[in-house]
Amino acid sequence: MKRPRVPSLDAFPARSRPEPAPRPARVPAPGGRRPLAGVGPAPGSLLVPLYVHPAVDPGAWRRLVDAAPLLYGVVLNAADGPGDAPDAGYPAAVGSLRRAGVRVLGYVDLAYGGRTAAEVGRDVRRHREWYGAEGAFLDRATSGADRLPGARAAVRAARGEGARTVVLNPGVHPDPDYARAADVLVTFEGPWQTYTRLAVPSWTRRHRAERFCHLVHGVPDGLRDLVARLARQRGAGVHWAVSATGVNPWQSAPG
Repeated sequence: MKRPRVPSLDAFPARSRPEPAPRPARVPAPGGRRPLAGVGPAPGSLLVPLYVHPAVDPGAWRRLVDAAPLLYGVVLNAADGPGDAPDAGYPAAVGSLRRAGVRVLGYVDLAYGGRTAAEVGRDVRRHREWYGAEGAFLDRATSGADRLPGARAAVRAARGEGARTVVLNPGVHPDPDYARAADVLVTFEGPWQTYTRLAVPSWTRRHRAERFCHLVHGVPDGLRDLVARLARQRGAGVHWAVSATGVNPWQSAPG
């Protein structure tokens, strides 16, 4: 979720075994449909990247506390990572989330395999020591089978620095062997129009829905609950959807 996100050759993952080509799921038209029960977010299902400073939008951070029962976690991104020095604006906001029982994940940029395990570990340690983050969100991860050892090394480095929860974000469906590399795998990050045509490979059905996350931006007003429904239908037990677009669409909280 570092912006701008630069496409990588790894966005077209190699497959370790042949399987039938996935078919895009049908998306119901929003008009003329009766509301469906249970289409909103389930408890513990929202992974919210909130890339806005608490001093700029304190209300958004307060809304996260109010939404605590719905949250899987919140991604903290002070400066495309923890920054070079502690930012005094974050500890109080993070403390409020932790007291509400919310999991806080520090943002770490993997640069599609361009950063070393030592650099990853340093960022995780700074997030923990400076802001009290208990986990790590490893962004711009690779997705090809040949790059899996590097992704696993990054996850080990994060755990070695005390990350209790690790989310790995290639932003696409990677090689199937990535499925067990971290606690949660982000298999979609992108705009609504692309999400409506998302094809889900069959290998994902061999894993629990809680292991997959979809992050969708540019969602038309009134369709967030539809994203929650589609994520569940596509085997992703964790998601987040925002209406914003642009360089940094991740600036809003539930509510």
